[in-house]
Amino acid sequence: MDYKQTLLMPKTEFPMRGNLPNKEPKMQQSWDEAGIYEQVQKRTEGRPLFVLHDGPPYANGDLHMGHALNKILKDFIVRYKSMAGFHAPYVPGWDTHGLPIEQALAKKKVNRKKMTVAEFRQKCAEYALKQVDNQRTQFKQLGVRGDWDNPYITLNKEYEAAQIKVFGEMARKGYIYKGLKPVYWSPSSESALAEAEIEYQDKRSASIYVAFNVKDGKGILEGDEKFIIWTTTPWTIPANLAISVHPELDYSVVKVNGSKFVIAHDMLETVSEVLDWTEAEVVKTFKGKEVERVTTQHPFYDRESLVILGEHVTTESGTGCVHTAPGHGEDDFFVGKQYGLEVLCPVDEKGNFTEEAPGFEGQFYDAANKEITQKLEETGALLKLEFITHSYPHDWRTKKPTIFRATNQWFASIKDFREDVLNEIKRVKWFPKWGETRLFNMVRDREDWCISRQRTWGVPIPVFYGENRTPIITEETINHVSNLFKEHGSNIWFEWEAKDLLPEGYVSEHSPNGKFTKETDIMDVWFDSGSSHEGVLNGRPELKRPADVYLEGSDQYRGWFNSSISTSVAVTGKAPYDTIISHGFALDGQGRKMSKSVGNVVVPSKIMKQYGADILRLWVASVDYQADVRISDEIIKQTSEGYRKIRNTFRFMLGNLHDFDPGEHRVADSNLQEVDRYMLIKLQDLIEKVRYAYDHYEFSTIYSNIHNFCSIDLSSFYLDFAKDVLYIEAADSSRRRSIQTVYYEILTALVKMLSPILSHTADEVWSYIPGVESESVQLTDMPEPKQMEKGQELKAKWDAFMEVRDDILKALEEARSEKVIGKSLEASLKIVPKDESTKQLLEGIDHLEQLLIVSAVEVDSSNNAAKEYDLVSVYVEKHPGEKCERCWVSSDTVGEDSDYPELCTRCAEVVREHYTEVE
Repeated sequence: MDYKQTLLMPKTEFPMRGNLPNKEPKMQQSWDEAGIYEQVQKRTEGRPLFVLHDGPPYANGDLHMGHALNKILKDFIVRYKSMAGFHAPYVPGWDTHGLPIEQALAKKKVNRKKMTVAEFRQKCAEYALKQVDNQRTQFKQLGVRGDWDNPYITLNKEYEAAQIKVFGEMARKGYIYKGLKPVYWSPSSESALAEAEIEYQDKRSASIYVAFNVKDGKGILEGDEKFIIWTTTPWTIPANLAISVHPELDYSVVKVNGSKFVIAHDMLETVSEVLDWTEAEVVKTFKGKEVERVTTQHPFYDRESLVILGEHVTTESGTGCVHTAPGHGEDDFFVGKQYGLEVLCPVDEKGNFTEEAPGFEGQFYDAANKEITQKLEETGALLKLEFITHSYPHDWRTKKPTIFRATNQWFASIKDFREDVLNEIKRVKWFPKWGETRLFNMVRDREDWCISRQRTWGVPIPVFYGENRTPIITEETINHVSNLFKEHGSNIWFEWEAKDLLPEGYVSEHSPNGKFTKETDIMDVWFDSGSSHEGVLNGRPELKRPADVYLEGSDQYRGWFNSSISTSVAVTGKAPYDTIISHGFALDGQGRKMSKSVGNVVVPSKIMKQYGADILRLWVASVDYQADVRISDEIIKQTSEGYRKIRNTFRFMLGNLHDFDPGEHRVADSNLQEVDRYMLIKLQDLIEKVRYAYDHYEFSTIYSNIHNFCSIDLSSFYLDFAKDVLYIEAADSSRRRSIQTVYYEILTALVKMLSPILSHTADEVWSYIPGVESESVQLTDMPEPKQMEKGQELKAKWDAFMEVRDDILKALEEARSEKVIGKSLEASLKIVPKDESTKQLLEGIDHLEQLLIVSAVEVDSSNNAAKEYDLVSVYVEKHPGEKCERCWVSSDTVGEDSDYPELCTRCAEVVREHYTEVE
């Protein structure tokens, strides 16, 4: 007889190989055809609303690894919440205005000079929407579920109209103003920049020490002294109007080689070293406030530089006497304002000197550094020139240096509602916690937000001017423009005359002749995306404001997190979010920033083509995403190994449920075998840990717990020993059905818990599970941990057994290496417990030999040959009996049944009863 045919071996069509790159696109197509997103929304309707608001990625180029990390994390949360008692719609969005799109068209040889502004803007819109389509396709390939057919896009008419309302409400409250002030200016972009658009890179700069001769010492100084300033921007010397000193610092007149210099007393040692002063004599000391309004002579222009007092002056570097150019620095501007100084800015929008800097007209500011230092040397004012490399602000788009430049710009006055923003920051929950401190400090130190840009592609600033150039922003004009944009889009601002954009019959005291002009600047793109709480959360009926969660990269503390809370608090008094989650950057395997020039860029599309989206998703779940994360081929291979372990676990359980109908064969908890109940208890513990981790956004905890459960609790124990029951016993034996019941519980629970992470694989497994009602696991709820009768008592007992088992496995491994046995089924064990409780434990467990996968076990009170371990001593010998040809257990009963002499009596009985017709 062929006894193989009498074994109930696993049977399943669920493939061992994932073949994800081929399978996933078909699955995504079937989700689209079935309208899975809509089905989920319909199923959860009426539940408490949970909103994760999507921060809009910029619509330009293919997805990079940061995009994938971000969107997959969001998908974990939304999918989980939909299965955890919430109604969780997900509306994806795109940021579509700004300089990169203008630059992209320039690279495509679009000649904007040959078209009107409106025509060029139309080209920008067309390009942006193509990028949206491209990125949408790639996001869907990641398995991200959302309302992809109805995203929000910042160039949409409805969105722009809502943005105008945000601007108007801020203006109504007095938070918007126009003023001359130094702002970050990018000569390469020819536009003002906000702090969020600045990144710091190393730059080599000239470091100069310059002497300013005292002209009028006001009775405190004799008139033959020189103030020494230090600067790393020689090009700002033509704009110098003052020297700032701290009112409470001590300053000294220092005599060196017949010359007298004024510096902060605390800087004497440092300055002496830099300027090679060997014999410096302090001839006089005084407080900074005593030399207020002393005048000095500009080093090469026929004008005075006033000595003024400034609290911003420190002795951390330089000389304690600060070169002050109100047109080129924020502190300089504010302190100069107090003294009525002119805001001199002799540099134009391209970074070239104007006629206000005689001798340097037309030169690019950076190139003029050399000539300016030469001029200082000629006049004897240059005391020292050296070069330093320091961190310097750059335009984050063009990667070129920025300058501070005073221009007329539109500002949002953050300081007017800053305290309200800070209070809201304290109310919000932060993951990680340091995010609160980071944003709090940024806002605490923020005065004004420059919201105007001198560009073309963006939302216009909806301001009209009267004949006397007075800005006109009224509720009437704002509402009218908002309605026009909602109907026609913002391009009409550039197509229509000012009078046609105003309400019919509009009159203003500022234009008695009815002649109006309009603002030509556009809004900062951070104002665009920062208005999404109004345009999306408040504008879409399925959403709500505030959102439950905003989740973005850690660079968004200065970006979207910041602009969103600023506009939202200004308009509503409340933050637009209840929770902020931030993630780090994706780096290569060595922890380096990805760069095309280095050749270390890892792109999502390549990983998906080679391994599949679920491998990428599992990688996201495996890393500590709140810090910077690493990715490489090696790391992805390791992730694939983890995936294989989980997939094989699913396949094994599916194979052993081939003849199980949960409606017919399920065993009640109270009738389960003890070890099966123990595994069910372990499952409840896992469910509790996983649910807690999901609720606290700890995805790596979910992965590690489930992976360990599959590897240790299942593969190394439960799935392993159970083969001797599942394959060998009769199909309907109570022990077999008991194990199958628990397999079914474990399998359905694991698939549900992994569904937010392994979205494709979970749906695939689900389609093979017998007796499930829903067509997709996405249309089910997360398992809830249940209380098992005598659960703690049973868990304690079997946890103790697992510790004893560890000792026995060590003994078997040693016996194998000593060639006492080959496979563990050849072994017969004598176990000597070290204490009474261990003895009672082992004597109280049935089928010990099966649980330990050996042929015989005897619990002894003593055995001199036994080897000592932590809890028991163990003697391993080769079982003297013959091996049963059906179950492979060595048994003294092989040959006892004359009908089946090759079998042990257990197998002979099963075969006789159930397989007599097998030849």
